[in-house]
Amino acid sequence: MRKYELFTLISLVIIITIPILLHFFYTPQETTHKAQNSEIAEKENNVEGRESKNKEDATKNNDKENLDKDNKQDDKSDEIHWGVDSATYTDSDFLGCVIDNYGKPTIWGRYLGDKEGVSAGLDSNEVKLLHESNIKILIVYNHVEDATGHDNGVEHAKNAIAMANKLGVPKGVAIFLDIEPNYPVDAEFIQGWYTTLADSSYQPAVYGVFDKDSDLLKAYNSMDKEAQENTIVWTAYPQAEITTKEDAPKYDPQGPENSKLYGWQYAIEGKTCNIDTNLFIGNILEVLW
Repeated sequence: MRKYELFTLISLVIIITIPILLHFFYTPQETTHKAQNSEIAEKENNVEGRESKNKEDATKNNDKENLDKDNKQDDKSDEIHWGVDSATYTDSDFLGCVIDNYGKPTIWGRYLGDKEGVSAGLDSNEVKLLHESNIKILIVYNHVEDATGHDNGVEHAKNAIAMANKLGVPKGVAIFLDIEPNYPVDAEFIQGWYTTLADSSYQPAVYGVFDKDSDLLKAYNSMDKEAQENTIVWTAYPQAEITTKEDAPKYDPQGPENSKLYGWQYAIEGKTCNIDTNLFIGNILEVLW
């Protein structure tokens, strides 16, 4: 073979060999790097995904904890407060009589407007005296003797709202409709009372003797579900003996199951001072004056 032919052959072999060598020595490394990069990216994505999920779970847990905390703060049913109500006008002497003989009440129930022979109406001087003594006022409307008929309930509610406005009772306060055991009563009346108060700046509430056989309880349970569940109830059943604040019985009222049962008048007609004695759960403080 001639020298130039040998040289040509060697050159061809080299030319053919170089791509093959490049393929074996460089391509796997590049592929490996790509694979490694892909694996790293996947790990980073997984980490980011886990971090994002952890943050989302933490946010949900915090939201739930905050909601539970808010609900717990709103629910004060485990707080019990002693109080009184009276048809007698409250001056400093009468206030002293109650505090000296029974204890200082957290809550004092008083009436809107005078009712001849029955009760003296609350006025601004009395409001000032009670508030200066850090006593909350429970507002009672007792100008009903026939608690039947929807339109009748609406009219009494409007009258109660007007009286409360005139006295300066602030928004959000409950007005308790007083329905005595000897008054005729039906669901339509209480429904009219509820609807009118609920549409006003005040809260609908009812006081009465809610024993299991009473017409009042039957009427209450015949209202629509919304009215039952959103009316604040102050029951005068069962009855016990008048006591001091320290000797008050365990809170054990009986009233409508589907109601905001916030108060219990457990005894009436104190001998030393003209008061009735009560126990209330803490939720009621939000709707007092």
